[in-house]
Amino acid sequence: MDTIAIPSIEEKGINTVRILAADMVQKANSGHPGTAMALSPIGHVLWKETLNYNPKNPHWANRDRFILSCGHACVLQYSYLHLTGYDVTLDDLKNFRQLNSKTAGHPEYGLCPGIDVTTGPLGQGFANGVGFAIAQKHLASRYNKPGFDIFNYHIYAICSDGDMMEGVTSEAASLAGHLELGNIIYLYDDNHISIEGATDITFNEDVSERFRAYGWHVQEIADANDVHAIELAITNAKAEAQKPSLIRVRSLIAYGSPNKSGTAGSHGAPLGADEVKLVKEFFGFDPNKSFDIPTDVAEYYRKVGARGEDTEAKWNKLFADYKAQFPELAEEYETAVKGELPKGWDADLPTFKASDPKVATRVASGKALNALAAKIPYLIGGAADLAPSTETNLKNFDSFTSENRAGRNFHFGIREHAMGSAMNGMSLTPGVIPFGATFLMFSEYMRPPIRLASIMKISPIFVYTHDSIGLGEDGTTHQPVEQLASLRSIPRITVIRPADANETVEAWKVAVTHKDGPVVLVFTRQGLPILDQDKYGKASNLAKGAYILSEASKNPDLILIATGSEVALIMEAQAKLEAEGISTRVVSMPSWELFEKQDAAYKESVFPKAYRKRLAVEMASPMGWIKYTTDEGDMLGMETFGESAPAEDLYKHFGFTVDNVVKRAKAIL
Repeated sequence: MDTIAIPSIEEKGINTVRILAADMVQKANSGHPGTAMALSPIGHVLWKETLNYNPKNPHWANRDRFILSCGHACVLQYSYLHLTGYDVTLDDLKNFRQLNSKTAGHPEYGLCPGIDVTTGPLGQGFANGVGFAIAQKHLASRYNKPGFDIFNYHIYAICSDGDMMEGVTSEAASLAGHLELGNIIYLYDDNHISIEGATDITFNEDVSERFRAYGWHVQEIADANDVHAIELAITNAKAEAQKPSLIRVRSLIAYGSPNKSGTAGSHGAPLGADEVKLVKEFFGFDPNKSFDIPTDVAEYYRKVGARGEDTEAKWNKLFADYKAQFPELAEEYETAVKGELPKGWDADLPTFKASDPKVATRVASGKALNALAAKIPYLIGGAADLAPSTETNLKNFDSFTSENRAGRNFHFGIREHAMGSAMNGMSLTPGVIPFGATFLMFSEYMRPPIRLASIMKISPIFVYTHDSIGLGEDGTTHQPVEQLASLRSIPRITVIRPADANETVEAWKVAVTHKDGPVVLVFTRQGLPILDQDKYGKASNLAKGAYILSEASKNPDLILIATGSEVALIMEAQAKLEAEGISTRVVSMPSWELFEKQDAAYKESVFPKAYRKRLAVEMASPMGWIKYTTDEGDMLGMETFGESAPAEDLYKHFGFTVDNVVKRAKAIL
């Protein structure tokens, strides 16, 4: 590819970034130089011509969002963040991929300023952007008024061949096309290279036609060095308000490397010291200097970045005028942005009596969710085609569609993976609290976004129903066994499995107030008895993670522990054991993670070290329970997959009966 004739300072700036990319990876002896070198012209157009941003305030509300979906090319992003004035120093560039550096091996939200979302696992950034776009459309619909275009930002991303191969990209692209998210502008780096070599060994589809079939606006650029073509394509994309845009850009990986351009060898490894020198010579730089940023290039980009202060200042003035005319809406938005809830948000939550008929916790969840939605206007969400089954339909609100952006019910379709990833984008948008629902078994499809939400310390609410073999006849494929253990193994996650309707209400209270990590709410399909709060422990203790629900008649010989539907089972077992003279304490333990946050004194009050005879009961994998049952206790769980049969038959078959709990308890004693 030939270098296009462009103004010298711009060409010099673009080439400076190419060399920085090579130097950063070479010094770290680790990373991906080739893509960043090829895409420096795209980065230049974005940060110089296109993006609305303010390096002095990376979280400005109406900034354009930028996502590097091919996160392995992060040296490109770090270089432009440094040059345009973000708090990313030259030393940060030199410490690429080193311990405690801002410049991690893939972009990490909260670690480096200017990073809007953590990327790396391919396809995630692409799908996150769909969530960002949904949130922007919803905010604009709720808050924009004539003369006050408060939220009009776009979602930009750079994607790779690898992103296009990932299944989550297909799910998210289909959803974005259906919803006509015209605020999305993605640039696809079509370089025909992946780790194993040329992509034609696995990938020869017509990506342009595929995206046109999804309902996207597609443009093609023959040469990534043609900055004028890139500028024009982005201008055209911004003019296309109805369809999301994909700009397919043909690039030469490691452009400027005499021996490694166009090869897989430049994708995921340093070029080598000698080759880096040749690159510098190719672009007219001193081959013996590293991390060399010419003074005129530094000044040029700093002036570019400084424009953002004026851009934000104009928006701040606009918002101040808006606030004067629409004080209630402005106050609502500011409350949401601060992570607070409206006054009286929990005033009308449902309560349940022990005399009430059995209630499935999914049903109680639906009642609590609708009560909260009536008070919290920024609580929005939906399900992966399962709202009737998960009880997550907001009954008094419309659906979010291409025609109605004010709707608060989201129909994600049977796209669990994209739903989770989109929820992360929504959660990263101040002013929105998102929830998304499916069956617990299908959390398997959502593991990457759940994990990334935990890494980013953001708090989407994942709702999972049909939580055990208690769902019955659907059988092995739909009955979760290992999912609770695997979810609990994720750092910084909070899993809550309430025992009855009142605990369910308390679980939702925790979910909407929780910060610093995702919340997973796990509910039953089958009806459960309402625990008598006047006679036993109060459901409000759920916030402590575990609590004494029913105390022993004297110092306990045994502690029974359970979550969810199994709590009612151990309550019955307690009655039988006490009748036989075995003093038994019952502990409801809806959340390990909430319990671990309590102080040592509280933990000791629930699980005294002196009382080590314990039995945990949960219709799930026993993995991890030994922490609470101790070496003198036991756990009644699922050692195999389930079976297809009515729930009552399954309980008997797998031993989740009062008689078997009593038998296992006596065996411990």
